[in-house]
Amino acid sequence: MRRAFLGGAAGLLACALAPGWAVQPASTSESAWQAAGLPQARQLDLSSTRTGHRYRIFISVPETAAPAGGHPVMYVLDGNAAFPSAALMARTVTRRSKATGLHAPVVVGIGYASGEDFDMAARARDYTPPAAGKAAKGEGGADLFLDFIEQELKPLIQATVTIDLQRQALFGHSYGGLFTLHALFTRPATFQTYIAASPSIWFSERFVLSEAAGLAASRKHKPQVLLTVGELEQSAGPPTAKATERSAALAQKKMVDEARDLAAQLEAQKQALGLARVGFIELPRENHGSALFPALSRGLEFFLER
Repeated sequence: MRRAFLGGAAGLLACALAPGWAVQPASTSESAWQAAGLPQARQLDLSSTRTGHRYRIFISVPETAAPAGGHPVMYVLDGNAAFPSAALMARTVTRRSKATGLHAPVVVGIGYASGEDFDMAARARDYTPPAAGKAAKGEGGADLFLDFIEQELKPLIQATVTIDLQRQALFGHSYGGLFTLHALFTRPATFQTYIAASPSIWFSERFVLSEAAGLAASRKHKPQVLLTVGELEQSAGPPTAKATERSAALAQKKMVDEARDLAAQLEAQKQALGLARVGFIELPRENHGSALFPALSRGLEFFLER
């Protein structure tokens, strides 16, 4: 299933048209080029009263009927960039459901109305936890953003399609992975599966680790968590002057070590923390940017496994 996911995602990305491509005039016998659409996908712009900001929401719903308990649902951060691949991976599950017995999820992408693949200022505001002094820097808005998801977005999705409220997942990469851990540690009942890909644990002197105590106080919810990280996220490659400077920054962040260590700690304390399952995957030959797409594939697989 994983190979099919990645193969489908690669095909989707290969079909994307880059800005500035040469447009040839249509001949009299040919139709003009049209904007490409994504099957089974819809989007809308939604203003939040909780954050005061505007979000672009994407949704893909399986063509098959919902299971008895409703469709599982996967909420994907950085939706402008990640939703197309996540939606295609879910469609692949639908095509193979008779062979695998898996039900494809509804995929909800949470993006930004700016239309940028990665709205850096907005994600720094929304995805980072409320560490001291961060509000003055335009950061630390994770609690308000989580309010938006819980109080505004989820009710909208539940009114749109039949959802299994006991099978909801959150996926986030980088700062999105940091937000995923923040949600797990502070409001573990919000989702049943948390997929933190390449989480920026280093943020504000590893503040998010201080929030983990909140998970122990809510042991009845039994969520499962997967951490992934690219093998190359702690290495800048062959030594050059520029690579040496980058290596110092990567060494300080310790992306691989931090993700691995946190997964080991969560596994060791799984029963005390009330976790149903803990997973860790180090993605071979992937750097911080490229790790997003295989993490989506492995995360979806982790979520749908019974």
